[in-house]
Amino acid sequence: MAYFVVSDVPDVVAQGLEGITILSPTEYLDGNALVGHRSIKILNLCQTYGYQSLGYYVSLLAEARGHRPLPVTSTMMDFKLPGLAREDAQDFDRVIQEGFQGTEGQTTLELTLCFGKTDQKTHSKIGSLLFQLYPMPIQKAVFQRKGRWQLQSLKPVPWKDLTVAEKELFHKALEGFVAGDSKPKSTYKRKQYDLAILVNPDDPNPPSDAAALAKFEKAAERVGFNTEFITKADFGRIYHFDALFIRETTNVNHHTFRFARRAEYERIPVIDDPTSILRCTNKVYLKELLDANKIPTPKSVIFQKGTAQAALQDFAFPFVLKQPDGAFSKGVKKVTDPDSLQKELKTFFQHTELLIAQEFMPTDYDWRVGVLGGRILYVCKYYMARGHWQIVDWKADANDRNGRAETLPTFMAPQALLATALKATKLIGNGLYGVDIKERKGKFYVIEVNDNPSIDAGIEDQVEKRALYEGVIQHLMDQVLTIKKK
Repeated sequence: MAYFVVSDVPDVVAQGLEGITILSPTEYLDGNALVGHRSIKILNLCQTYGYQSLGYYVSLLAEARGHRPLPVTSTMMDFKLPGLAREDAQDFDRVIQEGFQGTEGQTTLELTLCFGKTDQKTHSKIGSLLFQLYPMPIQKAVFQRKGRWQLQSLKPVPWKDLTVAEKELFHKALEGFVAGDSKPKSTYKRKQYDLAILVNPDDPNPPSDAAALAKFEKAAERVGFNTEFITKADFGRIYHFDALFIRETTNVNHHTFRFARRAEYERIPVIDDPTSILRCTNKVYLKELLDANKIPTPKSVIFQKGTAQAALQDFAFPFVLKQPDGAFSKGVKKVTDPDSLQKELKTFFQHTELLIAQEFMPTDYDWRVGVLGGRILYVCKYYMARGHWQIVDWKADANDRNGRAETLPTFMAPQALLATALKATKLIGNGLYGVDIKERKGKFYVIEVNDNPSIDAGIEDQVEKRALYEGVIQHLMDQVLTIKKK
């Protein structure tokens, strides 16, 4: 196993430690420093793990490249749920009380954890348990005495904010981690038949229209669920349900991800699962993942603000710029000349550290292949909106916004198309996906994989009818029954 430390301050974070290669975030994101390495562990010590920061992208691309990052992106997003760690800590209350014996007179205690290690042996079990639940290189736990000691907060800490003594603890813990100590183990389990369908009544472009939602509800009744439509205000009620179906546009930096994460935490089957949301809603991750697995895509490049000129020198106008987390054709712009390029770059880089440029591949329609649990669910042709280069023209009137759609029986679709879609979704997971594919000269190119594909009445269900809805709900029921048996 080759260990790489990625840090904004690489000259001091792992100074003097053997067996570790030190990289800056830019060096890792470029990928050239990793050529020839196979089994790789990435210790991400960037100063921030905020959504779409460089630290976020280091771990995201490490996962796409098949490396083993610490922390993973799902752990980063867990810290957006401050109550999660407090609830987890209640399950090892005895360990906390025993660890803080002899602290009479104190009301607050802070522990700095480096790979789960603390500077006091009496707190080692607490540190180890928190590291198993939330594997993070450096974090600070704050406990307060309220009759009994309780975890008040758990947050990641930048290396530069450590004291001299804490930096010594960090270097010793890092050395031990590389040597095989403190490896996080997923040993924490929770227990767990009604179906919740998460919707946003105010969404002007939801993934399923009202007619489709009514068909999902009827399908759920046939399969054996009682169904309730919930909104983001019902976050605290998730544990009352046996399965969750998210029919609201998903994103990582959004309540839909927190719903998915909470459902997974409660061992409640969920579509879309948080891993699929993480992997599908970021086009940077998808590009790296598809490239690494040799799945055909249009020519693309990932670049930062300072490297735009060099990265785009081989792209001829027109080409397409994509923000990493755009959805429903939003956050995708076609640039036709240097002036429009500079205008869009200025706008995009106000919100993200990375962008994607992709060759413009004009076609009359895009293929969309729906996949559920590794099987083809539907096959559609989405035609471009009238006079527009995308299937949705957001500047047009509502009646002219979308191009027409045509759904085909699976046996009429090109087999190479279906094989490409299945190969792409296999890299993501076992959930519900929509694969957008371009066809040119008989070859198929994956544009993106959507974790939250559109299923509207009269479009995607033209061929399968009610069987399509029952198939999705049955997929959830099968997972519920599997859990019940354990």
